[in-house]
Amino acid sequence: MAPRRQRYTRRALALAALLQPTSSFQAVRPTVARTALRSSSSDPAAVEDDTPIAVQKAVAAMTAFSNRYVKVSGTKYCSEPSVPAVVIRGLAEHKVSLGAPLCPCRNYVDKEAEAKSGYWNCPCVPMRERHECHCMLFLPEDNGFAGDSDDISLEDVVKLTAGFKPPPAQ
Repeated sequence: MAPRRQRYTRRALALAALLQPTSSFQAVRPTVARTALRSSSSDPAAVEDDTPIAVQKAVAAMTAFSNRYVKVSGTKYCSEPSVPAVVIRGLAEHKVSLGAPLCPCRNYVDKEAEAKSGYWNCPCVPMRERHECHCMLFLPEDNGFAGDSDDISLEDVVKLTAGFKPPPAQ
């Protein structure tokens, strides 16, 4: 008996591609000539503040990821642009400090254990299974807080989170 071929929908394949690990440079910047200047709007070097380089790169990567996931999942950003900006910044901070983009909108007893379990890593299980985003980052179009935008620029994230300081470690 011949092995049965599995059929995948375009949406399932697109979601699987999003969840594949990539380096931050693949997610941030398309391949260009080696002599090109780094003036891209998604270039983490364009961020001019006292934020550590690792966090700048993570913010750029999380912004690119969020923009892709909004399009693939058929959701929208919140109508108030500071909401997705702060959530993206929080995800980036957790990506650097914990190694995973742990949901920044929840209170955890042990963040490291939660990051390892993966349940609340963005996109969290409730978002993937039921399209319920506690952070209001990915909103269905019929949600009263959903805006018209399915894209946020790195410059907007940086500008809207200027002076952002994560809470002190406990």
